[in-house]
Amino acid sequence: DETSGFWRVKTIVTSGSNKIELEYICRWLVVATGENAERVVPDIQGLAEFGGEVIHACEYKSGEKFQGQKVLVVGCGNSGMEVSLDLCNYNASPSMVVRSSVHVLPREVYGKSTFELVVLMMKWLPLWLVDKLMLVLAWLVLGNVEKYGLKRPSMGPLELKNTKGKTPVLDIGALKKIKSGDINVVPAIKRFSYRQVELVNGEKLDIDSVVLATGYRSNVPSWLQEGEFFGENGYPKAPFPHGWKGNGGLYAVGFTRRGLSGASSDAMRTAQDIGKLWKDETKQHKKITIAGHRQCISQF
Repeated sequence: DETSGFWRVKTIVTSGSNKIELEYICRWLVVATGENAERVVPDIQGLAEFGGEVIHACEYKSGEKFQGQKVLVVGCGNSGMEVSLDLCNYNASPSMVVRSSVHVLPREVYGKSTFELVVLMMKWLPLWLVDKLMLVLAWLVLGNVEKYGLKRPSMGPLELKNTKGKTPVLDIGALKKIKSGDINVVPAIKRFSYRQVELVNGEKLDIDSVVLATGYRSNVPSWLQEGEFFGENGYPKAPFPHGWKGNGGLYAVGFTRRGLSGASSDAMRTAQDIGKLWKDETKQHKKITIAGHRQCISQF
C-alpha cells in the first residue's frame, strides 16, 4: 500500500464450512515461499487424449497401484529416478524420458556420503577442482553412464547448480536398473495419442500411465503485486548474493538456487537488516506500528 507505506497480505483460511479471510498489515514483508511452490505441468501435444492415468510426481505415493503396467516417467531428475526405481520394485515396466544432459553422482563414495565429501573439499579446494574430482569419483563408482543414455553436461555438477539451479542426481539404485534394462531410457516426447506415446526419434511406445516428474517453480507472480524486485519467473531480478533485499521493506529468502546454505545466508542477512532498522528507529523514539491482522468471515 503506497499510501500508508505498509504491506497488506490477504489470506484465506478454511474453518469447517466457512472460509475466513485474514488481512495482515506489516512494515516488512519476507517472501519465503521458495523455488518449488507449485508443480510444473508441461503442455505436451496429445496428452489430453491419452486416456490413461496422468499424475505429477508430487501425487505419487507408491508403485503398488501400477503393478504390471507400462509407465512413462517424464523427467530424469532425482524425482524421476526414484519414481522409476520404485516402479521397478513393484513389478511395473517404467520408461524414463531423458530430454537433456544430467549429472548422476553416487550417493556414497566408498562408504562416505557424497555431500559430506563435497563440503569437506570445498573448505580447501576451488569449486572447479571439486567438480573435476567428483566426476572422477563418479566414474570410478558408477562407470560410464553416457552409454546408457545419460549424457553429462559440459559444466561441472556444482557449477551447474550454482549458475543454473540444476541439482545433480544422487543415485540410490536406479542406475543399476537402467544398466539391467529394467528401466528403459528414452528420448524426448513428440506427441501422445490414445494409450501411446511417440518419441522424437520416431519410436512409439504403448503405455498405461504417465508420471510427470517435471519439477516445480516459484508462484510469487501469482500473488505478489510488485514488479520491481521479482521478475516474471518468480525470482529476484538481482543475481546472488544481492537478491535478498528489495525496496519498501521487501525481502526474499530461499530463491538463490543454492539449497539450504543459500536460504540460510538470505535469512541471516534479512534478520540482521530488519533488526538494525528496528534498533535505529526505536533509538529515535519513533512510533512503530507492528504487524497485525484484520479478520472478516465470509461465505464462498
